[in-house]
Amino acid sequence: MSTKRSDTAARWLGPEEEHAWRAYRRMVTVVQARTAQDLAELGLSEPDYEVLSTLSERSDGSGTLREQAAKMEWSRSRLSRHATRMEARGLIRRAPDPDDGRGCLLVLTEMGLGTLRQAAPTHVASVRRHFVDQLDPQELAVLGRIAAKLAGEPEDSL
Repeated sequence: MSTKRSDTAARWLGPEEEHAWRAYRRMVTVVQARTAQDLAELGLSEPDYEVLSTLSERSDGSGTLREQAAKMEWSRSRLSRHATRMEARGLIRRAPDPDDGRGCLLVLTEMGLGTLRQAAPTHVASVRRHFVDQLDPQELAVLGRIAAKLAGEPEDSL
């Protein structure tokens, strides 16, 4: 927390705003914890699954550390440490980035792809149970638009 005083007065949240904020935070925490627990039973963390699934979506099964870190909103050093652990488990490997001599590519291994294929049905069932099936189609559509707006993404990018 900064001790520096702001030149403007804080715009405190009104009761409805505070309720919405707290409900949002609780929703994110609960849904994330429940889906993470289901992945943990398979020996994967949410970041593991994110890296594996993102790499699997690319035709060559690889992506730069920089791109992946930006997608996950992580620093490159944090992702690099995580990638080292995934590499030790045989899920990914690193390769030189031909476009950036200082960077590296994260490459999905056969073991990583197999792990993802085994985990995907359980993960999708978890997302359905803890998120999708809790909402009716209209609520899901509204939440999708809200999420895209808050993430600064065009609605049709999802």
